[in-house]
Formats: sequence, C-alpha cells, structure tokens
Amino acid sequence: MADNHQDRDETFWAPGTVALEDLHRTRDQLVLFPTPSSDPNDPLNWSTARKALNFTLVSFFVLWTFVQLDIGFTAWGPMETELGFSVDVLNAGAAVNYGGLGIGCFFFIPLVHKYGRRPVYIFSVALQFVSCIWQAEVYTVGNFMGANLISGLGGAISEIIVQITVADLFFVHQHATMNGWFVIFQSAGAFLGPVASGYIVDSQGWRWTWWWCVIFFGVTLVCVLFFFEESKYVPVLDGQIVAAQPQVTQAESPRDKKDNVQADDDGEVSTPGVVSTQVMINPNIPLKTYRERMAWITPTSESMLPHFWQPIVTLFTFPAVTYAAITYGSTLAWFAIMTSLQASYMLLPPYNFDAIGVGLMNVAPFVGAMIGFPVGGWLSDKSILWLSKRNNGIYEPEMRLWLALPVVILGPSSILMFGLGLAYGVHWSLLAVGFGVYGFTLASISGISLSYLMDCYQDIIGNALVGVIFMRNIISLIVLFVLTPWVNGMGLQNLHILCAVLAFAFYMIPVPLLIWGKKARIATAASYRKMSEKQITHRAV
Repeated sequence: MADNHQDRDETFWAPGTVALEDLHRTRDQLVLFPTPSSDPNDPLNWSTARKALNFTLVSFFVLWTFVQLDIGFTAWGPMETELGFSVDVLNAGAAVNYGGLGIGCFFFIPLVHKYGRRPVYIFSVALQFVSCIWQAEVYTVGNFMGANLISGLGGAISEIIVQITVADLFFVHQHATMNGWFVIFQSAGAFLGPVASGYIVDSQGWRWTWWWCVIFFGVTLVCVLFFFEESKYVPVLDGQIVAAQPQVTQAESPRDKKDNVQADDDGEVSTPGVVSTQVMINPNIPLKTYRERMAWITPTSESMLPHFWQPIVTLFTFPAVTYAAITYGSTLAWFAIMTSLQASYMLLPPYNFDAIGVGLMNVAPFVGAMIGFPVGGWLSDKSILWLSKRNNGIYEPEMRLWLALPVVILGPSSILMFGLGLAYGVHWSLLAVGFGVYGFTLASISGISLSYLMDCYQDIIGNALVGVIFMRNIISLIVLFVLTPWVNGMGLQNLHILCAVLAFAFYMIPVPLLIWGKKARIATAASYRKMSEKQITHRAV
C-alpha cells in the first residue's frame, strides 16, 4: 500500500506547486523556497550586500549588452552615406546579429552548468568588448557582417545566464521582482542607448558610438573580474562534493513546513516578511576566501551533452516553455520590426528625422517600460502572496498569469497605433504613444512570462531558457531577413494589421493556461523529473 501511495503522489505532483504561506501559526509567515541549506557559502544564505553587489554587476552587464545590440540603427543614415550600404544590407547585418544571439546560447550555456557562471560572464563581456572595437572599424560589408555575428555571439547568454543567477540567489516570491529589474536594465539599454547614440552620431560621428561602448565594456570587464562571485552552488558534506538530487516540491501541508529563513554572514535573517531568528549554520563548513570566491572555474562532474539537446526538447515537452517562447519571441519580434522601420521611414518625409530624432523616439517605450516594470515585477510577486493566502497557503505558478490579461488589448493596440500611424504619415507624437504602450507591454509580459516559466521548472531553467531565446531570435532573424520584401508586398498598413492579429492570438495563451496549466504540469511531471535528474542541481534536499 505504501508503494501505491508513493506512486500516486508522484503521478499527481505538479512541478512549481509549493507552500508559500503558513496559515497554521498565530501570524502568517512566509515559507522560503528553495529551502536554504545550513552552508554559509550557499548563495541563498549570502548577505543582502553580497547579493546586491552581484546582481548590480549582472544588471550593468545586461545594460551594456543591450546598448551594443540596439544602438546600431541610429547610425544607418550616416553608414548609407559614408559606406554605401543599402537598407537590405543593414537589415541583413541585424539579422546576422540575431543569428549569433540564437546559436551562441547553445554553445555557452552547457559551459555555465559545467564550469560555473563566472567564467562565462567574463568571456561574454570580453567578446562584446572585442566586437565593439570591430564595429568601430567597419569599412566593408564583410566587416559589417562579421562584427554583427561576434556581437550576437557575445550577447547570446545575456538573457539566459541572468535568469540562472536569479534562481541561484533568490527565492520564488522574489523571482518576478528580480526579473523585473532585469527587464528594466534591458529596456534602458535597448531604449535609452539609442537616445544617447543619436546625440553621439550627430556630435562625434557614428564610429564613436562604438568607441564609447568599448570604454564601458572595459570598465564592466574589470569589475566582473575583481568583484563578481561565482553563484553556482556545489553542496559540500565532510569535505566531499555532493551531487544534489532534484528538488521535489510537492504542495505538502504548510503545517509540516519547518521555519526556513535566510541568513546574513553574521547569522541574522535578512529576508523581509520572515520573523527574525537565528539560523542553524553548520560551523564545520568554513566561509570561502576571496580567492576561492573569485575562482576562474567551478567544475563539476556532470556531462555537458544533455545541455545541447534538452533545450529543443523542452520547447515541445513543457507548455510553460512553449508559452514563454512564443510570447517573449513574438514581443521582441515586434520590437525588431518597429526599430527597423522607424530607422528607415522616419528619415524620410513627412518626418525628416536625423539620428537624434530617431534616437529620441525610444524615450517613449522606456517610459512605458518603467510603468510596466512594477506590473511584471513587484506587483506580480505581491499578487501571488495574496492569491496563495486565499488558496490555503498553496502557490500555483498560474497565479502570475492574471496580470498578463490586460496585454491582450494593449499589445495589439500599440502595434496598430505605431504601424498605421507610420503608414498614414500622422504626427510623430501618435507614433510615440504607440511605441510607449508597446514598452509597457514588453516590460510587463516579459517579467510575467519569464517568472512563470522559472517557477514551473526551476531545476531546468537554463536549458528551458535556451529554447526560449533560440525561438525568440530565430523569429527575429526571419522577420528581419524578409522585412523589406514583406513591406513591399503587403504595405505598412496590412503588415501591422497582420502583426496585431498574431499578437492578439499569442497574448491570449494565458487563458487556456489558467484553466488547464496545472493539469499540464502534472502531465509533464515525470518528464521534468527525468530531465532534471540528468544534471546536478544547485541545491540539496
């Protein structure tokens, strides 16, 4: 009978379902998940200051990555004049960049699991540093394509490794907030970077946009080399590395949960909302020295091979991964279309914008992203605590998707406002409003979809995100390669109407997930368990 009961539990276990609120105490208390260990070197037990320093460096890495990925179009006008590049060549260069972004993650993310986060961060920053030097010295089409490829390869891991770092350092109830900060720095780089580069193109010439990137990447590289700690956690017991088993997160009764708290280096709790108490830190495990924290690599015995094929499998196995890939990928594809078209058409009558004007158009989506940030971040985390309390303390990842429903209207509306306005040559302010609403859509839906995926399948988040980012960049690559004939064949009006219809269909996916999402997680539990067992997770049970 015991065996039958165990089989039944495994059959109906839903990955991502956890107890967040303990309602059986005199006052509600937050149950931390993942559960921090007694190891003072466990990143979950790091002090607030150590976590803040690490994530600040990660945020600057994201900022400059998206600056260098998105400032190129402000120089398209001068490059056409100076180098004789056609719009087709410029679009092809952007497509090659997305190609590098798409394939680079397949090669680098297995190294993240095998050798740690720190060496890959260093390599990525160094590669982007080199690519910016190359971009500044472009004189031929071949140089242009090569520089864009290296640029894409260097930035390929930016979105994936950051989510892995968030999973290393923070708890489930903090995921959306930290993902929201990621989206803010991503948006600042993607939207405000072109604003600054527009002024640089006008005052110093387009090559100096890249030389400024070289300077900032150089500073970032030095900071990462000397201050960024490895967040890959390898459990240690009696001096031996332990291969941790995948964490089984059944929604057991909250009354069976022990007090789980996060400690600073001095043993004091630092997580808001948890009653302050002492944590049982194992005194036999010494704190790592500065040299050990800054080790070049943190190797483990796991095989890298599964990490090459698992990303594609996750796309077609787990509905949460498919949803994130379609939503995130299509949202960034609309951005690629808007960015490319404004760089081409707003240089022409009736707008006659220069590089500064094209760059300043990106202030609008940044303002929208700042408004959307708390929706996809802080508000999402607050909402799941409230909804969990109403659900007897049990958290279901689908609770995050309620905040995705307004995007069903806002997303397609922003595309139509921008696209139809551009097609009919209306005043630029209407285009800016549409672009701003799009920025809200990007920030809110990105934070929600990424947090939903992370909460559903945390133990395989790296491989799942490789599939998501690969799909995103493949969509953008195809869109940019066909954009010119697409516009010529359909016209700006019909192109944006089609995009709006597709966006409406994609943003409706949360509706079936709210109804059947948990059943889908239960159905894929065995596949998730099998896949996560093939890699060493970063947490001991």
